[in-house]
Amino acid sequence: RDREDNGYITFKLLPINTMVSFLANEDFLQNDIRVKPDLDGLGVLGDIGWYCIRGILWAVDYELPKNVVALHHPVKNQAGVLLACGASLYWADGKVATFHCSFLTNLTMDLTVVGTNGTIHVTDLVIPYEEKSAPFSVASKTNFAELSTGWDPHPSKHVVTTDLPQEGLMVQEFCRLVQGIRDAGVKPEGKWPGITRKTQIVVDAVKASIDNGFESVDVAS
Repeated sequence: RDREDNGYITFKLLPINTMVSFLANEDFLQNDIRVKPDLDGLGVLGDIGWYCIRGILWAVDYELPKNVVALHHPVKNQAGVLLACGASLYWADGKVATFHCSFLTNLTMDLTVVGTNGTIHVTDLVIPYEEKSAPFSVASKTNFAELSTGWDPHPSKHVVTTDLPQEGLMVQEFCRLVQGIRDAGVKPEGKWPGITRKTQIVVDAVKASIDNGFESVDVAS
């Protein structure tokens, strides 16, 4: 998103890329509910593709794209359930994002957000390397070093630490929300249902693009 200071553009968000995958074993590919059309018909798209799309939406402050176009050559099993797929997302102001999700490739959980003056890179987007910490790197106004022999400045590495694993924090937050409704008359939190709905809207648009021969599908708000 462009931000204007003193009449000129100081930052513009450009490409966003996410990839989440893991190499499923034969038992998973034959018997897991995520490969059964009558149990979880969206397959990989509805499973780890959800996290790819959620990561993209997070990077754009949950602004829905204008349209999506599924990538050609998705992989399906014999029952027609998606095992690997991807798509490109487009916004009216020029932002572009691409994702790929797969049950058939090595464990990868990457998110890269690139702007005119910086890059954010997360390499353990869904499940952190360690239960109580999560790293990410930031490159700001990076260029080639003298004679193009390196980078200057180097990307900076950061680690977010927590007292509890992320699953514990999720349960803790859920309990806090429920307790507020029960004990303090607080209205149900609208943030998470809203984000969930937007994510599913994009998931459905990607599936529609795949089903319609990889045509562009407008995203309903």
